[in-house]
Amino acid sequence: MFRRPFAGLARGLRKTRSTLFGRVGEILGGKARLDAATLDEVEAILIASDMGVEAAGQITESLRKRLRGAQFSAEELGAVETAIRDEVVQILGGETSSAEARLRGKPHVILIVGVNGTGKTTSVGKLAWLYRQLGKKVLLGAADTYRAAAVEQLSIWAERCGVDIVKQQHGADPAAVAYDAVQAAQSRGADVVLLDTAGRLHTAANLMQELQKIRRVVQKVDPAAPHETLLVLDANTGQNGLVQAREFTSTVEVSGLFLAKLDGTAKGGIVIAIKRGLGIPVQFVGVGESLEDIEEFDAASFAEALVTRGE
Repeated sequence: MFRRPFAGLARGLRKTRSTLFGRVGEILGGKARLDAATLDEVEAILIASDMGVEAAGQITESLRKRLRGAQFSAEELGAVETAIRDEVVQILGGETSSAEARLRGKPHVILIVGVNGTGKTTSVGKLAWLYRQLGKKVLLGAADTYRAAAVEQLSIWAERCGVDIVKQQHGADPAAVAYDAVQAAQSRGADVVLLDTAGRLHTAANLMQELQKIRRVVQKVDPAAPHETLLVLDANTGQNGLVQAREFTSTVEVSGLFLAKLDGTAKGGIVIAIKRGLGIPVQFVGVGESLEDIEEFDAASFAEALVTRGE
């Protein structure tokens, strides 16, 4: 099973961790005990990390039950961190299946959707790299035909990863590209097909309908396809990412999330808000600009990286 080292996720959450626990430490440092007013301040900090009001309330209530009234010392800050970590794992649902364990088609077709500017096409390149590390034969489908630069960018990622790509000219029918890609994957014995689609506003009805068309067309090649639909979100958008996720799930069957640019935000708590609010699991996170800066998401590792001080 492919799992990147803990250090990568810890690096990606550095800004969130520094903001979150730096402020928590400042508040608790001047307190003699963990009282109701202090807990309210902690809750406000949790909300500011974009984990959402409900999740912040759940975590604060756990702190209230476990630690309220405790005489406060430097050692107690560790107890607060432990309590937060345990509650985050509880919300996120514990251990998740690996990318390799989810493979069930031959080829396994993954539809990649998202809004322009989220890092969607770059995330496709990172996924291609990850599956190559798993020893899988990968084929890319350049179904974002509305933007010529997207096809060019995906072609560069394909070359760097050493994988095949199916593409057509700018303005071609995206569903036709997707159809050709799945057919080509079958004939070439590919294990995984990654279909990049046009970045679209979640409110653009005609483009959202195009996603439904792509799904219908690839099902003519493989009735079970796409086997997964990944929504790419920019971690920097915070709560707006939750709005996007709600809109996309109302149109297509999103099975998981790829949270990009996690290393550039102090609002990594959005992972918690989305899981608690929509029940959609985060499956991958982007923690840098290089191809290899991708992590398979793991709740326990995320919670540990969120609270562990140091780096």
